[in-house]
Order: sequence, then structure tokens, then C-alpha cells
Amino acid sequence: MPMNYIKTAMLLASLTAIFVAFGALIGGQTGMIIAFVLALGMNAFSLWNSDKMVLRMYGAKQVDARTAPEYYGLVRELAQRAGLPMPRVYVMDSAQPNAFATGRSPSHAAVCASTGLLQALSRDELAGVMAHELAHIKNRDTLTMTVAASIGGAISMLAQYMQFGMLFGGHREDRGGLGILGTIAAIIIAPLAAMLVQMAISRSREYSADRMGAMICGRPLWLASALAKIQNSARRITNETAESAPATASLFIINPLNGRGFDNWFSTHPNTQNRIAALEALAREQGHTSRPRDDKPFASSGPWATAQTVPRRSRGPWG
Repeated sequence: MPMNYIKTAMLLASLTAIFVAFGALIGGQTGMIIAFVLALGMNAFSLWNSDKMVLRMYGAKQVDARTAPEYYGLVRELAQRAGLPMPRVYVMDSAQPNAFATGRSPSHAAVCASTGLLQALSRDELAGVMAHELAHIKNRDTLTMTVAASIGGAISMLAQYMQFGMLFGGHREDRGGLGILGTIAAIIIAPLAAMLVQMAISRSREYSADRMGAMICGRPLWLASALAKIQNSARRITNETAESAPATASLFIINPLNGRGFDNWFSTHPNTQNRIAALEALAREQGHTSRPRDDKPFASSGPWATAQTVPRRSRGPWG
């Protein structure tokens, strides 16, 4: 089992342990069960509807072989190469180059690219990005993050329950002698610890998706080049929707909030230079040293096009 999968399993176990420990601090079984059931219900709803909610939030429009033949065709080729069902394909109107995948399973998945991404990248680079998003679908990362959100949500609800109990003086005898300061500390620390673990899970899954995405498209340097371009643009261009809904930041291939990408506890994404270095090392292992074939923008049709015509490129190494 790859180390990143082991790390993700350990992080999910850590989230569960935080939840159990925090529930034990409350003492009362009833409150813990009610909070847990409510959190499961909320997140079960999110699991079945998260793709629709996120796509609607970003105003994404579905495209097909008629409305976006090159973009749709590229995703179809990559999905076939990855052995995946064809996902739904969307475009969101945002100047910031970025992309994300969503959906509870490979058969209920969607990929979305911004207009800025389609305008900024060459076909090779876009292939690297969309292969990365398909890797998230193949790895069921969207499901993993939903489970993490479910446990984290339960922890947050327990913290609110405990805070509510403090305000009204309930269950003082059930807190194991924590006292007022211990209770306040638990209310603050448990949700913070859960948030840090969720961020660590997100960073771990990005490395796995980078590697698998490179395998799917066949050229690690395509994704490496795309990441460098996206990172530079994300520093300068604001994604207003992401800024208003920061919880969605972990969905994107590059942090849409600030683009600084420090590989630390408070980042949802690994450091971009670390990701590029890993992809370059993989390329050397595979003997692939060629960079993307041109710097022409990919967009050639549809409402995101910046030029009337860009010659249709030849297919990638998959056929």
C-alpha cells in the first residue's frame, strides 16, 4: 500500500479518535449520540448532493461534445485511458486558472475547469490538469474528504453542544472534573485539531493525485508546467466565490484563496514547488524529459475563447 494511503488512513483514524475523546469529555451519551446522528444526516445529504451544490455555487455550466469538442474530447480520452466512466464536464466563468473534481463515486463524478485555465494552458498542460482531477475520482478522494468532513462536522457540533451546556450550566458533574478552563480549552482545541487533520488529509491526497495523474496522461512534466502557470496566476487573480466559501478550497488543484501554498499545518495544499519537484523526479525515472509542446492557449471555441481559431492539436501519447 502506498505511503500516502497509509498516511490518509492514519489521519482519518486520528479524526475518529478526536471525536471519541471529545465525546467522552461531555460525559453524557445522549448529547453525543444526537450530535453524531445530526452530523451524519447533514453530511449524508452533502454526500449525495455535494457535486450539485459546489457546481451551482461556482456557476458552472455543463458542456458536451457539441459545445466544447476539444475540451470534452480531451477529458473523454483521459477517462478512457484511466479506465473511468465518462464524467460530466463543466466550465466555470473565472479568470483565475483552476480546476476541481467532485462527486461521490466514479459513476457520479464531474470535472470542472475555469475559463482562465482554458485560456492560459496549452493542450498538453490541460491534459496534465484534467488527468490530475480524474486521479482524484479514481482514488475516490472526494469520498475520503466527505468522510473527513463528516467526522469534523460531528466534532464541531459536539463543541457547540458543550458550549451550550456551559452557558446554561448543564452536565457540570459529567465533565470528569475538567473545570471551566478545561472545558473552554476542549471547546477550542478539539475543532482546531480536527481542522488541522482535515487539511493534512487534503495535502496527502494531492500528492497521490499528482502521481496518478502523471501516469494517466503519460507525461509528468505536462502537469508540472501547468502547476507552475496556475500558481503564478493564482497569486495575482482573486477567485471571489472561493474567498466567500473557503471550505471549498481543498477541492481545487491549486489553493484558490491566496496562491502562496506554504506546505504547513494551515495549508490545504502542498507547496507547489515540492509538487513540481516530485513530478520532475518521476519524469526522470520514466525517461520523459520533454516539456509541453507549445505555449499556445488551449481555448479555441466556446464562450471562453480568446481567439477565433487555434489549430486542432494532435493527440497525446495515449493514442
